[in-house]
Amino acid sequence: MTKKSDNVTRGIEKAPMRSLFYAMGYTKEELERPLIAVVSAHSEIVPGHIHLDKITDAVKAGVRMAGGTPIMVPAIGVCDGIAMGHVGMKYSLASRELIADSVETMAIAHQFDGMVLVPNCDKIVPGMVMGALRVNLPTVVCSGGPMMSGLVNGAETSLSKMFEAVGARKAGLIDDEGLLEFEQNVCPGCGSCSGMYTANSMNCLCEALGLGLPGNGTIPAVHSSRIMLAKHAGMAVMELIRRDIKIKDIINEKSIRNALACDMALGCSSNSVLHLLAIAEEAGVPLDLELFNEMSEKTPNLCHLAPAGDTHMHDLDRAGGLQAVLAELNKKGLIDTTLITANGKTVGENIAGRTIKDDSAIKSVDAPYAETGGIAILWGNIAKEGCVVKRSAVAPEMLAHRGPARVFDSEEEAISAIFGGSIKDGDIVVIRYEGPKGGPGMREMLSPTSALAGMGLDKTVALITDGRFSGASRGASIGHVCPEAAMGGEIGLLRDGDFISIDIPKASINAEISDAEFAERRKTQVIKEPDIKTGWLARYARMVAPACKGAVMK
Repeated sequence: MTKKSDNVTRGIEKAPMRSLFYAMGYTKEELERPLIAVVSAHSEIVPGHIHLDKITDAVKAGVRMAGGTPIMVPAIGVCDGIAMGHVGMKYSLASRELIADSVETMAIAHQFDGMVLVPNCDKIVPGMVMGALRVNLPTVVCSGGPMMSGLVNGAETSLSKMFEAVGARKAGLIDDEGLLEFEQNVCPGCGSCSGMYTANSMNCLCEALGLGLPGNGTIPAVHSSRIMLAKHAGMAVMELIRRDIKIKDIINEKSIRNALACDMALGCSSNSVLHLLAIAEEAGVPLDLELFNEMSEKTPNLCHLAPAGDTHMHDLDRAGGLQAVLAELNKKGLIDTTLITANGKTVGENIAGRTIKDDSAIKSVDAPYAETGGIAILWGNIAKEGCVVKRSAVAPEMLAHRGPARVFDSEEEAISAIFGGSIKDGDIVVIRYEGPKGGPGMREMLSPTSALAGMGLDKTVALITDGRFSGASRGASIGHVCPEAAMGGEIGLLRDGDFISIDIPKASINAEISDAEFAERRKTQVIKEPDIKTGWLARYARMVAPACKGAVMK
């Protein structure tokens, strides 16, 4: 069998390359086997990654059992929770492009035959997948798994409640002792934070795409079955090599539709829109915002995991996991069951016999939380190219809302106003110049949304931004407004007191301002420049595409 790795291991001319492998302790026998990159994001700064050394070792064991030679290569990863609310968050989304570039670089430079990607958190998952699509090798995703929920005052809880507790403390609803109770108990150990936040959204969607083995999205990080899954992932990549099944054979237009249906059923993070657009771009698959609403209109919302409800990822796993969700969606013909997946089986074979074991975590298609999906795309005169809201996490009374704008040119200004008590019931907080270009980096707005929720304003105040939201955000949090302010978007022309009307069921968002008034304001508009002028983030600001195109680098 001719292998890609023959370019560095076989023939007289490759003797210098072999000598470098021997310098690392590889044997002649190992170099004769397929070389498998195990791309590990293990580090000691991300709770979701702190244990990935164990997952990586298990993947390597599986590769060896199946006749391959595993080789660990590293990837970076930002902890969004630690980076939240300061300049560090500007680097989070942008790091996705660095991760994609590094996967592409390591795979091509060293001529690997296949890859197992070992990410767990937010930008790392799509970044690795994007890089893998560029090189198109047999590829399996094996994530590190979700964190267990914490326990505070007898109730299961997670990171979103921690951020909301800050707002509650600022409002005097809890004291310092109450805040300490949260901070010491909401995150009980390793894994991606336990709600349907961005990390778990993307790990579930990798399973829906067919890149992750059944259980990839939901098996808790601390369960022994997560180690077993990792070993099977190592074995699976060897089977894909034997059958010559590459990542682009798995990711295609139909599998992305499967992922979109799952996205809507699960009530995934609004960030999933950015990442699915970016993954589709790398796969060469047409995808635009209209398709998200098309899928949302016909896909029922079956799950209300935190922050939308009180269930967590271990509940979803116990209820049957993602395969049970797929089986339920298949009852409405929303899933293509013929597609091949990373374990060599079809979607239909994987979901055969899967049923809901606990309807508190997964509703049936006959009795869903809602007949429409968890994500909605809105359009209007301040979002001519669209914006995104996690509809399933919006209180019913906020699905349609009209109120006066409170306009801020940065997240910090908005947080100061919220904690200062100047935001009132009915207001619509507008945070601009936080988009991919204007931020730069499109920061997540978990701090302001959580402050509003913690202060009891999430059911009376909306928030609109050209930035984005953490998957842990809830309420009428509308992000990804395009065009962004830094690119001349109408959001940059809003003023305090302008009335804005939001109608999520009708997919509309409009300022009550005439075209003539917008044109008049534009004559005196001064567009704020990005506040980072040096380093690679300045380059990102110059080259990044709009959020409606996935904020990919162009």
